[in-house]
Amino acid sequence: MKKWILALTLTGGVLTLGACNQSGSDTVAKSKVGNVTQEELYKTMKDKYGDQALQQLVYEKVLSKKYKITDKELNEKVDQLKSDLGANFEATLAQYGYKNEADLKKTMKLGMMQEKAALKDVKATDKELKDYYDSYQPDIKARHILVADEATANEVKKKLDGGAKFEDVAKEYSTDTASAQNGGDLGTINNTNKAQYDADFIKAAFALKANEISAPVKTQFGYHIIQVTEKKEKKPYEEMKKEIEYQVKSSKLTSDDINKAMQRELKAANVTVSDKDLKDALNPQPSAAHQ
Repeated sequence: MKKWILALTLTGGVLTLGACNQSGSDTVAKSKVGNVTQEELYKTMKDKYGDQALQQLVYEKVLSKKYKITDKELNEKVDQLKSDLGANFEATLAQYGYKNEADLKKTMKLGMMQEKAALKDVKATDKELKDYYDSYQPDIKARHILVADEATANEVKKKLDGGAKFEDVAKEYSTDTASAQNGGDLGTINNTNKAQYDADFIKAAFALKANEISAPVKTQFGYHIIQVTEKKEKKPYEEMKKEIEYQVKSSKLTSDDINKAMQRELKAANVTVSDKDLKDALNPQPSAAHQ
């Protein structure tokens, strides 16, 4: 999953404050030392989040006319993220500031529209597509038990060979506490996220057959006992070509590419900002490094 999609943040609270002079009291909080008015709250939130909120509102209006994201596409993207993160999905949402899955979907939909707009300008050669296919390894679902030394790893392997449940042994032995509480589950490992893992771990994991349990595998983190619980078959090139083209093109995308695409779309839609406080909200921000 692209970092720039995950890192997008919602400012929905700001977006609801556009009408300060609604009927009834404009006081939102009272105290002995003074009240807080809607106008004060709106100004504070506008100063802090105004640029971001305006960006989101304008981008959604401009992009939704030309780049449609179906519920099926959105759900598939979220399901893939769930599969990639496994038991860490909820924790990751919280880490990036999302209240719940619906909150994530709203932001992800905008990110997917931005991606579609930017991909129009990206090229991929036949050689790049075929090279990607040659190096492609089908997704696996894996779990592991990490221990500090080989003797303990052999003890763990002996227990598993003797019929002990993998999840029980993981909870008892694994020093990877995050996955241990979920039976050692690591979720889906694929071509997108496998770079997060140690190279020796990946080599051993992808060499396993479905449901096979590895011998102890040494990495920089210690010794792993790995089990692949699910393994997909590699499809023919022609069946995968459309997906491969997307993967190759999206791997080339940078934040600069997305900024350029957004400027193109804003210009085509003849967008102007009349609020002087937010006059620079839609100007591209220089990036120190590519995502």
